[in-house]
Amino acid sequence: MRSKHRRVSFQRTMYACFVGYVVQAVVNNFVPLLFVMFQDSYQIPLSKITLLITVNFVFQLVIDMGSAGFVDKIGYKASIMIAHICAAVGLVALTILPEIFSDPFVGILVSVMIYAVGGGLLEVLISPIVEACPTPNKEKAMSLLHSFYCWGHMGVVLLSTAFFSVFGISNWKIMAVLWAVIPAVNCIVFFTAPIYSLQEEGEKGLTIRELLSKGIFWVMILLMVCAGASEQAVSQWASTFAEQGLGVSKTIGDLAGPMSFAFMMGLSRLFYGKYGDKINLDTFMSGSAVLCVISYLCICFAPLPVLSLAGCAVCGFSVGILWPGTFSKAAAAIKGGGTAMFAFFALAGDLGCSSGPTLAGFVSSHFGNNLKAGILAAIAFPVLLLVGMALSKRVKS
Repeated sequence: MRSKHRRVSFQRTMYACFVGYVVQAVVNNFVPLLFVMFQDSYQIPLSKITLLITVNFVFQLVIDMGSAGFVDKIGYKASIMIAHICAAVGLVALTILPEIFSDPFVGILVSVMIYAVGGGLLEVLISPIVEACPTPNKEKAMSLLHSFYCWGHMGVVLLSTAFFSVFGISNWKIMAVLWAVIPAVNCIVFFTAPIYSLQEEGEKGLTIRELLSKGIFWVMILLMVCAGASEQAVSQWASTFAEQGLGVSKTIGDLAGPMSFAFMMGLSRLFYGKYGDKINLDTFMSGSAVLCVISYLCICFAPLPVLSLAGCAVCGFSVGILWPGTFSKAAAAIKGGGTAMFAFFALAGDLGCSSGPTLAGFVSSHFGNNLKAGILAAIAFPVLLLVGMALSKRVKS
């Protein structure tokens, strides 16, 4: 009876973590749908709109770096509840603060800062909470978990677009409040769910100095940077590919580009989440990295634009396992890594998510806004990831 109760308890924790990644998808992907509306309604120039993306990213990085110092002190339950509260408050603040401040942009910026704190904490906390749950197959659970970010991303775009089509973009504040309900309710779920520890009772985790002294840790950092960069170098430019290459509207371009990418990435994670116990993780990750290289080459050298777009979708499938797979490999290879390890990995992943599209964009600009040249340069990241996989085997042996 106790065993059954324990199973029900940790399943509630797992479900709350799945929804936690949906919350992060809302935080990262809802406001960008409103950028044009912000420009038109509040007369905010594009340069300031771009700053919203930067501030969201920088605040999440700051939380990634700082969380190692305070999460263990206040505890995982308090930290994950704070994350959800910040996400909910930030989304609701979007509907209030722009009207209160004399400059609406300041109100939007403050709201972004609030929910970015929640997004940064979620990225650091969700994976170790799932890793600590007494699940029979950690790799499957981690892959399934990360698929929910993809489904959340798709849900945010589809449901928000449908709402705006039916009720008009002018009613965006209602949609913002509706999205805020998810973190508010999930906060209550986390309050009632058990949070397990990564360390056994009486076991002491590694200090930051001990963690940094391990060679395998730096190999995993390399894998995290390359995973984030390989994913975002294509994801961020997929919509532009669709619009420029196929000459379609932005709405159709977003569906054909980023949506197909997110769907295929989620499909890859769902596939490993279901069949991971029958597949070797290292083999699946290495094969995915090779497929990623092939997809980059397809994007750059395919003779037809529609084939380049298909390459974007294939890329989504190929990068799906890289991020959650690295988390699982690290948790298995570095015992006692604890919160600090996951915080460093979140930081490395975010650095990759920034550096991939930045490199692609810089090279594209250098070659006369040739996106294919930029993507070709970014092929260095999946190639480096293959090198990292080989290194991880050597260090392990």
